[in-house]
Amino acid sequence: MNRIFVTAILTLLMGSTAMAQNAPPPMSPFPQQTPEEKAKSDADQAAYAKMPDTEGTGAFAALKEADPGLPNHVVYRPKDLSKVGKGQLGIVGWGNGGCSKDGAGSRLYLAEIASYGYVVVAPGGIFSGPGSTALPPRPPGPPKFVLETTAADVKAGIEWVLAENARPGSAYYGKIDPAKLAVAGFSCGGGQAMDLGSDPRVKTVIMQNSGMFPDDKNFLPDLKVSKATLKTLRTPIIYILGGPKDIAYPNGMDDFSRIDHVPVVVVSNDAGHGGDFLRPNGGPSAKVAVEWLEWQLRGDKKAAAYFTGKDCGICTDKQWTVQLKNFPAQ
Repeated sequence: MNRIFVTAILTLLMGSTAMAQNAPPPMSPFPQQTPEEKAKSDADQAAYAKMPDTEGTGAFAALKEADPGLPNHVVYRPKDLSKVGKGQLGIVGWGNGGCSKDGAGSRLYLAEIASYGYVVVAPGGIFSGPGSTALPPRPPGPPKFVLETTAADVKAGIEWVLAENARPGSAYYGKIDPAKLAVAGFSCGGGQAMDLGSDPRVKTVIMQNSGMFPDDKNFLPDLKVSKATLKTLRTPIIYILGGPKDIAYPNGMDDFSRIDHVPVVVVSNDAGHGGDFLRPNGGPSAKVAVEWLEWQLRGDKKAAAYFTGKDCGICTDKQWTVQLKNFPAQ
């Protein structure tokens, strides 16, 4: 199975709230693809796998690497750290789609974020795209979901970056502002971000094509989050969804309706579940994520105007629908 399809299946397990409340889970959660759908999906994935790594469009050309000091993680960062000033970098802890161990699965999107002055850390290894090694074959028999990474793995990457910032001799020494810390994740990985959202060091959460289980329908008990977890949020949060054809859309919209104690935004386009990840530099979703980080972590006024005000940037972009609430009056 290709990466996006596996992630879509996982989010199906996260299910629409209405389905989860009104019907028992199906005997098999794996949706059937038509031959045409499968052929297109396979072709899209093959093209994505062949795309070269990109450096992003921000001020810092970015790279991805497996740092020997941080086993089982992939780091996205500005390529030339000598050009980075004191306290200039922020941190993003990333949860992979499918909670998989492929830390390169969202490589174009994460490099785009890194190019704006962030160190992004994803758990796992480089198992897709340039420089990848092959994943071990799946066991024979019907496909099963195993959460290959956890919120603790995402947190371990964050802790490493903070430790490197404080370690004399590190390439990161003094270049990171610990106050500029976000957690984010795709689909199942969004659940990992939500799990870490209550950490007092976290300043914002990004949910990319993701939404929480209903409290009584946790199909993945190893993912320790549910609708009840929404009440633990302490910071502004954004949901970036792919429209009604995104399997995560119903649950993400339901999350939005339930959150009443912190500022929350939901934006949606027609990319479906993870379609933007296959586009150069992570597509329109990566742009939204960057603008959100610039606003929430750096207080950038231009980025704030992208989301707020009568003629906000994203509000006038016809590819997006936008809702926000719990923000102070502008």
